[in-house]
Amino acid sequence: MDKKEFRQHLRAWFRRHGRDLPWRRTRDPYAILVSEMMLQQTTVPAVVPYFERWMKRFPSAGALAAAEESEILSLWQGLGYYRRARNLHAAAKKISADLRGEVPRDYEGLRNLPGIGDYTAQAVRAFAFDEAVPVLDANVVRVVARLFDICIPVDTAKGLGKVRAKLEDLLPAKGGHEFVSAMMELGALVCRAGRPDCLLCPVKEFCAAKHPEKLPVKAPKAPIKKRTELAAWVWDGEAVLLQQSTARRWVGLWRLPPLDGEPPAGPAAELTYSIVRERVTLRIHPRSKGDLVASAEPRKAFSLRELQQIAIPSPHRRAIAKLLKDRFDHG
Repeated sequence: MDKKEFRQHLRAWFRRHGRDLPWRRTRDPYAILVSEMMLQQTTVPAVVPYFERWMKRFPSAGALAAAEESEILSLWQGLGYYRRARNLHAAAKKISADLRGEVPRDYEGLRNLPGIGDYTAQAVRAFAFDEAVPVLDANVVRVVARLFDICIPVDTAKGLGKVRAKLEDLLPAKGGHEFVSAMMELGALVCRAGRPDCLLCPVKEFCAAKHPEKLPVKAPKAPIKKRTELAAWVWDGEAVLLQQSTARRWVGLWRLPPLDGEPPAGPAAELTYSIVRERVTLRIHPRSKGDLVASAEPRKAFSLRELQQIAIPSPHRRAIAKLLKDRFDHG
């Protein structure tokens, strides 16, 4: 492969077809860090409005560090995986307190921030500081696996190591921001998962894949587990009783109080949601406050207005909205 020619074709295509995304208009390391944390396990269209609201409310690491966690979780609500918000808050505190408000430029400094792994550290280096470094998100891994017809599972150490080595060999001497952005964009818009648009690919002449639709190869996944969660609906006509979780997944969030066993009467509402490798059925049963067993987790009744101002897990917020709609629809 002529690597220089490959980069020229890729760069020309990206300059014509690259999307105008808000985090591509800045080199502010803090803004880049925010966008990368939000984009973990979340699609670009979903992140855009959250990023814009976040940067308006918390325009700097100092502003975020000074904020209360409850406000941060409320603003993050709907993005899920709330640990990302807490890690971002903790990173902002460290940046403000120990680093004079400056996001580190070096790899080790970035990795020392709470919640920052290899991918996020390299992404900040590329997008904020224009470093030509390997940034391995799902799109880039897929593009590289197809370019070099890598048939080793990319979710193994050996497979990912080969992808990284090939990507490092493609990197330009400088200009990491544009190169990495272009590789990601190629994977998002053309070299997509499943059946890629090879006829539209600007670098198809460099691609060695014999069956690109079958790449990248991944190791077999464990089957999705199914389980049921039970929760109580305690509504007095003006307020909903919620319980603040101390469990790791939803720590600090207000949810419908959990039930230990299913009552004889059927649920008032039922919905399903996915998390990691689980498919969860959430069943909500009408109960009175006196029916609930004591809990070390705090409970509080929230008015309809207050419900809009607190952080509630998305499945529970959807359930509350459904139950309230049913109540009001039926008088």
